[in-house]
Amino acid sequence: MPAARSAPGPDAAADPSAARTVAYRGVRVPVPAGWPVYRLDEDPARCVRFDVHAVYLGRPSAQPDCPARAVGRTEALLVEPRDDDAARRRGPVRADRLAHQEVAAADGREVAVAVPEAGVTMTGTYGADPGALRSVVQGTRLSADWAPEPGRRRRARVAPVAPPELPALPAAQRVWATGKGFDTCTAPSLRAMRAWRGTYGVGNIYIGGAARGCAQPNLTASWVRSVRAMGYRLIPTYVGLQSPCTPYRAHFDAANAPAEGAKAARDAVARARALGIPRGKPIYFDMEAYDSGRASCRKPVLAFLQAWSTELVRRRYVPGVYSSVASGVRDLGRARGVVKPDAIWFASWDGAATSTHRMVRDDWWQPHRRIKQYRGGHRETHGGVTLNVDSNYVDGRVY
Repeated sequence: MPAARSAPGPDAAADPSAARTVAYRGVRVPVPAGWPVYRLDEDPARCVRFDVHAVYLGRPSAQPDCPARAVGRTEALLVEPRDDDAARRRGPVRADRLAHQEVAAADGREVAVAVPEAGVTMTGTYGADPGALRSVVQGTRLSADWAPEPGRRRRARVAPVAPPELPALPAAQRVWATGKGFDTCTAPSLRAMRAWRGTYGVGNIYIGGAARGCAQPNLTASWVRSVRAMGYRLIPTYVGLQSPCTPYRAHFDAANAPAEGAKAARDAVARARALGIPRGKPIYFDMEAYDSGRASCRKPVLAFLQAWSTELVRRRYVPGVYSSVASGVRDLGRARGVVKPDAIWFASWDGAATSTHRMVRDDWWQPHRRIKQYRGGHRETHGGVTLNVDSNYVDGRVY
């Protein structure tokens, strides 16, 4: 993990000696003042969010009650059981082993520390300053008196249930789709996806990025294969560093915008390939709204997105961008002399389920290269399953 700045901000590092401590399986975790602690076995509907300070203990539910959107990352920690249950405890517990734990930096501002002696994995996120996360991780101690439950064995992997026979989308092999779509913060369970298939044919997935706000306990290559077999088309989206003119602490600036845009594209491709999303498919960058009236905001964003698109094309993926119709989308449409994405996903919560908008010229991103997010977060119930989602009209590039 990168070294902390010498003068951290007011909500950066916390002194573990002054923090309360919570015990979970084989670890005792210091909790900074003001951070809530959630025990997921007692609160299975709890959404594991990385955009707010919190400590989560337990395995995330397959169907948490998450918001439609959560963007940004700050310091938070998830401590969950390992599937191999400590590999039957390899050797004695060393109660001080984590005191000097070094954690390598990661593009997604997310790090994982395996603690096999305690049967857990600690997954932490951080914002602009990792000092608070380092303090929590290095202040964690092992409990020498903890042992796995007698007779506990490696949990058997359950083969995915074959989805029911459902009608495929028309022309399902096309590079584009038309119809209703939804997006939500965390990939829903397969049960939820089956229940919603009668109403929707397109869904979004947040595949990674330094500002991805929710945990993704369901999102695996197997999940992607299963929902594609149900007839869904997917919108792979990467939530990376944001404009310098936003409240998000994880952002790029004018000096490093091109380098960070290319770096985000490389990480997005690696994550897409890990999920089984092949070349030739789109990946959208989520660029949240910013003050496009200021050149100091607009120019770095265009430089970042040009590098994003250029690098994705070089790696043989289709570049897409999600943004507000009044900032990123309008700026890209008007720009001259820059490499633009092949597909656009614009947000305008006007309630009109159409791919047109007065700010998006008719000759921009045509044909079949547009998605419109026309309604913000709200709850819908289909097939007995309720999710908090945004609504979209799709006439654009999808997987």
